[in-house]
Amino acid sequence: MKIKLASIALTAFIFVLTFLPFAMAQPQDQGTDQQTDQTETTRKVKKQKHERSPGKEVGKGGEDIGKGAGKGAESLGKGTAHAGVDAVTLHPVDAATDLGKGAGGAGKDVGVGTAKGTAKIGKGSAKGVGKLGKKIVHHGDKKKSDE
Repeated sequence: MKIKLASIALTAFIFVLTFLPFAMAQPQDQGTDQQTDQTETTRKVKKQKHERSPGKEVGKGGEDIGKGAGKGAESLGKGTAHAGVDAVTLHPVDAATDLGKGAGGAGKDVGVGTAKGTAKIGKGSAKGVGKLGKKIVHHGDKKKSDE
């Protein structure tokens, strides 16, 4: 008996939740629809993300490679400086550790920057080739010839 009552209550609850949004919807005036449509199109335009041109994408890739090289040089310099201090203070194990950390950090930074930059350069190149292909093929200029 309790199971039947619970299933009836659950069914009624689902029924109410299903049709509640339709019952709450209110008709709008014609003038309001026109304003709403204009507002929604304005919002859609603002939400669109502007993509970079192929040249800018390649440039950003070069920038990322440069950043990676700079960070790698910084990491290597810090590791070398710490190793020099440790060597002067007669801590050869710490000096070797710091030199290894600096070299490892430099390799990581250069690798990450190169990977990111190469990916952006590839993306920009692909965009450029795609635009060039469209110009050559002229997909949009199909004309029917009269025979």
